[in-house]
Amino acid sequence: MLPSARSMQKTACGKKSLIWLSLSVACLLSMLATLYAIFIIAPTEARMGIVQKIFYIHVPSAYAMYLGFLLCGIGSALYLIKKDERWDRIALASGEVGLLFCVVVLITGPLWARKAWGVYWTWDPRLTTTLLAGLVFASYWVLRNLSAAGGEAEKKFAAALAVLGIVDLPVIHYSVQRWRGTHPAVISGKGGGLHPDMVPALLLAFLTFTLLVSLLITLRAHLEKLDQQAEALEYALQERALKQ
Repeated sequence: MLPSARSMQKTACGKKSLIWLSLSVACLLSMLATLYAIFIIAPTEARMGIVQKIFYIHVPSAYAMYLGFLLCGIGSALYLIKKDERWDRIALASGEVGLLFCVVVLITGPLWARKAWGVYWTWDPRLTTTLLAGLVFASYWVLRNLSAAGGEAEKKFAAALAVLGIVDLPVIHYSVQRWRGTHPAVISGKGGGLHPDMVPALLLAFLTFTLLVSLLITLRAHLEKLDQQAEALEYALQERALKQ
């Protein structure tokens, strides 16, 4: 029975490794194709010049941020309902990945804005609501990491915060149309639209970031599972030592 269980575990690990390897290779190839499309195929914008190429990183990063935060909120809600640690791990991994890409958005955005608007930052509705989402999920990350020392209360409070945090996502998306800020709505065709020759590079960038988000979330969730198993083993060894 024991050898069979070990064999099944090795098979499962082998399948996971194959999935991660496939995702990594696909992500690398897609990234190379995206860079080629951005700098070779896509035309250089007449007014902003080479700085406009930030667009191909900024917009897909915002999409990756949405995806990470949304999965974090969904995973947190399912954890609160089902009390299943698997959903908590998915929520944590997704929240960290979403926060990473939120930082990328808040770095690339001002760099692009300096050329387009003449300033690095303005309290535009989309910028402000994006910053708010970043602060909310940064708070989630801090609370969730405190749960390792504090217990279930902090973990549940962090999950509830993540569920509330995803309410800000549609506000970010529709802030341009609702409040008519400075930020353009390029994807919807407003703010000057997008040149047809730029579309392939943008689509490839979306594909690359989708693969990258999938890879990072699965790897981070697995790492969290290993950390929890190591903590449980350490606790069991301490209990055994105390009994002896």
